[in-house]
Amino acid sequence: MSDFLRPALQALEPYIPGEQPQTKGYIKLNTNESPFPPSPKVLDALDREQVSQLNLYSDPTNMPLKRAIAEYYGLKREQVFVGNGSDEVLAFSFLAFADEEHPATMPEISYGFYPVFAKLFQVKPHFIPLNDDFTVPVEKFCGVGTTVVLANPNAPTAIGLSLEDVEKIVSSNREHVVLIDEAYVDFDGETALPLLKEYPNLLIVRTFSKSRNLAGARLGYALAGEALINDLERVRGSFHPYNINRLSMLAGIEAMKDSDYFARCRRQIVLQRTETAEELEKLGFQLTRSSANFLFVKPPLLSGGEYYQRLKEKGVLVRYFDSPKLREYVRVSIGSKEQMRQFLLKTREILLEVRS
Repeated sequence: MSDFLRPALQALEPYIPGEQPQTKGYIKLNTNESPFPPSPKVLDALDREQVSQLNLYSDPTNMPLKRAIAEYYGLKREQVFVGNGSDEVLAFSFLAFADEEHPATMPEISYGFYPVFAKLFQVKPHFIPLNDDFTVPVEKFCGVGTTVVLANPNAPTAIGLSLEDVEKIVSSNREHVVLIDEAYVDFDGETALPLLKEYPNLLIVRTFSKSRNLAGARLGYALAGEALINDLERVRGSFHPYNINRLSMLAGIEAMKDSDYFARCRRQIVLQRTETAEELEKLGFQLTRSSANFLFVKPPLLSGGEYYQRLKEKGVLVRYFDSPKLREYVRVSIGSKEQMRQFLLKTREILLEVRS
């Protein structure tokens, strides 16, 4: 750290992503990426002609991508905001709707970037503990009088809220923005989309990284009423007007259009999640009910940290969170059928070793 960094930033603890080894030596089940490549239509769109235009700036309005997203959801283009990954959308949302005098309420256990953004933008966070079973205590988020930030399904617990519960929270906080982060909703969660017409304070944030197979393209988006979208556009235009590169925009358009490929990949991930959960339960694991593309599991016979380390030694990466309420668990992303077969094989080996 230099002597020049502002004092307010010296205490920042940056978000730490899951391990990202750049070799193919590991089975990576630690970052909730899709095991499937992008849609073939994406690959066809990114041809030599398009690459040759990288000397030109991208469309600063992001209108072609906004149009594709709006058409898919039956919304107006003015109800769509596009960001460089959903993390940028979240960052702009914190910047737009919260500060020292406008706190943000969020679960104590949720996506690790929320408290990082709060500290970065000098937002006072109000943390609400989850219930003992890791569910969100809905009533404690009602009428809180602040901006509300909720991941649904939640991370890393994988548990989703019902639409009824989301509406309770949104309707009881009409004077404040309620941000519902739906990064994992396509894997059996209940979306808040039906509430958009009635609640101008609702902001839904989504990503292309999970169910659209484009983690490396860095694309995210928000869906809301026109007023909230205009607020986000004001922030974006003051910071990063060319935030979506030309190739990512093309990839996002084609990924959004290819509904059949999206549905096939989604079905296979959900099926693999179900089969893996059943096998883990047979082995004595405790699991939450997952509505996401990952499992939140507690291994028998050893701690979450020990299980994580033993899997890593056998070439399998899962996500371990070294915090008091999570250290008995690990998060396991759902990979391909062969990846999950290997994961279960190594898990059985570890349990045999522990028992012997």
